[in-house]
Amino acid sequence: MTTQDNGALQSGEVLMKIDRFALTTNNITYAAFGDAQMKYWSFFPTGDADWGHMPVWGFADVVASTVAGVEVGERFYGYFPIASHFRMLPVRVTPRGFYDGAPHRAELVSAYNQYMRCSNDAGYSAALEDYQMLVRPLFITSFMLADFLEDNRFFGAKQVLVSSASSKTASGTAFCLDARDGLALIGATSAGNRAYVEGLGCYDRVVDYAEVTALPADVPTLYVDFAGNDALRANVHHHFGDALVYDCYAGSAQNTAFLNQTGLPGPEPTLYFAPVQIRKRNADWGPQEVNRRFNKAQGQFIAQLAQPGNRWMALAHGDGFVHAQAVIADLHAGRVDPRSAHVVRLADRPGA
Repeated sequence: MTTQDNGALQSGEVLMKIDRFALTTNNITYAAFGDAQMKYWSFFPTGDADWGHMPVWGFADVVASTVAGVEVGERFYGYFPIASHFRMLPVRVTPRGFYDGAPHRAELVSAYNQYMRCSNDAGYSAALEDYQMLVRPLFITSFMLADFLEDNRFFGAKQVLVSSASSKTASGTAFCLDARDGLALIGATSAGNRAYVEGLGCYDRVVDYAEVTALPADVPTLYVDFAGNDALRANVHHHFGDALVYDCYAGSAQNTAFLNQTGLPGPEPTLYFAPVQIRKRNADWGPQEVNRRFNKAQGQFIAQLAQPGNRWMALAHGDGFVHAQAVIADLHAGRVDPRSAHVVRLADRPGA
């Protein structure tokens, strides 16, 4: 669906031109669970019940503004629709950035309404933009998931089994769990991705899905599920039984349904939602300390990703909406090489 207007701004509005955005399985999760508690489809409503704007993370430039403190030419990082332009109502404007004050976003999760001013963002580097927009939304999930597990002392587990271990969010979580005090971290993946996951070096052991039931069944186990595969979940629950201490459902690109009642032995799957842990840590540590810890960990991760020939990812650039549509279809179907990190460019900028 295409929406057009004359572009004239009302008082309090700015117009952003979206320059580039990242596409990962995280975006497919947004779409799959868009009608659930996170209400991802509600951020950029179309007015048509049959169509929605898939949210993406990226960079945009101010091309028109009626708001003091948000100037034409400034660049912001944040949560955007897949569109050429985006009209916004900045509120709570500070040197760090602003929040979109559009009325329909008032009841939505505030973390997705914040837009960071690149000129005053400690985590920003112009030379590393592509890595930052690929990593930041995933890595905040990874960072806070690792913190959630540590905060709960891994629910008493002695080993953590991670499905879809090749995914960027899963491997980012493993990166953040580097110091585990003897806790075993096991990555489960498809046979085709096994060599890639072993090459990451962030799991103590890698198994393919057929080997999960060969793991010791009497070891207290925490299941972190990025696959959302019903048959795999059933195998995990039946195999570990009472030794399964927690089933943490972190989202999936392929499974668009969340099982609230599985009828399986052991704990019910519990949906992990990063903003909940962010709010907790903001209360525990204060927002500045949360940002400091996150920026430090993210900086260390990006430094590894940006090294030529790194084992984690390779940038895959493309231009325009047609290319974005093709990548989305491949992501949903699971046809994307796990090393590929997709960046879509919409605007013509020097050096782009």
